[in-house]
Amino acid sequence: MVNRAAIVTGASSGIGLAIAKVLGEEGFAITMAARRPEKLEGAVDGLAAEGLEVHGVAASLGEESEIQKVVSAHRERYGRLDVLVNNAGVGFGASVGEIQTKHLDMQLAVNLRSIVLFYRECVPDLLTAAAEHSSALVVNTSSISGKFGQGWLSVYSATKHGVVGWTEAMNKELAPQGIKSTALCPAFVDTPMTDFAKQHVAAEEMIQPQDIAEAVRFLLKLSPACIVPEMMFVRPGDAL
Repeated sequence: MVNRAAIVTGASSGIGLAIAKVLGEEGFAITMAARRPEKLEGAVDGLAAEGLEVHGVAASLGEESEIQKVVSAHRERYGRLDVLVNNAGVGFGASVGEIQTKHLDMQLAVNLRSIVLFYRECVPDLLTAAAEHSSALVVNTSSISGKFGQGWLSVYSATKHGVVGWTEAMNKELAPQGIKSTALCPAFVDTPMTDFAKQHVAAEEMIQPQDIAEAVRFLLKLSPACIVPEMMFVRPGDAL
């Protein structure tokens, strides 16, 4: 059995891949989950080539059975869970009169429902880790639009507000038992998900995935007595 292990969703690129790399550097064995098998395989191979202990599980995280598949595969391979990173997310922009039901359902399923299900499936393992070393960590990727609602991204904003509220609730429920939760709330990060905005904000002017990943490294260093409920990441000059 490994000494520390983590699950990272949405791990094939961007924020998830950067967080997986940091966790590997910190000595964690990692299950990387994402929807596209080929893209995930490339990400896993890249980290493995750096000497990190990783393996991938391709899964559609809007489906309950697929979430259970990820957790089961992780448990079978590593036998423990110390950190859970709920990073998978999707976004579709539309004015309220043009919202497509399938896009509404997908954002609710992946951005919010999957987080609830991952907690439910993982909490026994997280409690075991917390009892062993007084602290287990769950990181939930929200968004700056989870703090300030955005028109056109209204459904996405609603799901990300839900992530912040869920994180608050989990700290009240689980923190006394040693499971700490943090919601990450970044503005535009240079990832494929923000390609639509790069005609207005250059990629090099966006927050970098490594910025978010280094925040997770910081969270790993905290004492069991300290919780950071949420972290916001903004660009210089952006108003809050």
